[in-house]
Amino acid sequence: MLKPIILLPLFLFLLPETSRAQYIMLGNAKEMPNGCIQLTPDVPYSEGIAYNENKLDLNRHFQIEFDIYLGNKDEGADGITFVVHDDPRGFGAFGNWGECMGYGRFNPNGDGNSISPSIAIEFDTYQNPWQNDPASDHVAYLQNGISMHQEHWNGDDLSFDLEDDRLHSFYFRWDPVKKNITVVLDGEIVFNGNRDLMKDIFSGKSQVIWGFTASTGRAHNHQYFCLRRLASNN
Repeated sequence: MLKPIILLPLFLFLLPETSRAQYIMLGNAKEMPNGCIQLTPDVPYSEGIAYNENKLDLNRHFQIEFDIYLGNKDEGADGITFVVHDDPRGFGAFGNWGECMGYGRFNPNGDGNSISPSIAIEFDTYQNPWQNDPASDHVAYLQNGISMHQEHWNGDDLSFDLEDDRLHSFYFRWDPVKKNITVVLDGEIVFNGNRDLMKDIFSGKSQVIWGFTASTGRAHNHQYFCLRRLASNN
């Protein structure tokens, strides 16, 4: 079982003062000297999770902006997810390693270990046919701990690469009036969809946990995130 540690990031320089918070970290997650949060070191079979202690309120508009780093090896694995959840395990929730990226379960029809109820945005860097992955790196929307997906975004580019030794900017926006989720990666919309999160996912609850998960398998990469800004309004 992954064991939690609690660390205070040294800098989240664009966060409003009231949003500065500790992260609860599981597994291999740890604070880096530059204030970013490592999720996995560049070693096989690693798993790391970091949850912000401040819950999100789904009754309010919010936008979370961050940078992600997915490594420098095209043959590396496995990726990062941004997750919003109300799993009964709370800040101790985690999923399977490897292709499930610390979020989901290997078999979509099985019980398995996964984070649920939840939604997640995966940044997947390794093709796993069991999860219906394309040959390229890609982004996909996931629900309720199921890693398998029917749709993905890769810019229709079979050479799309997130393991390019660069930070990639990302934001997640929630509009509670329109029940709309917008996901932007490096300035391009990669997911835009309507979901009634409170009704259809979280059984009427509005306060939810958010954070990041990542894992490696036989293949591996150094993976981390840097939170840039959390903005919210009524």
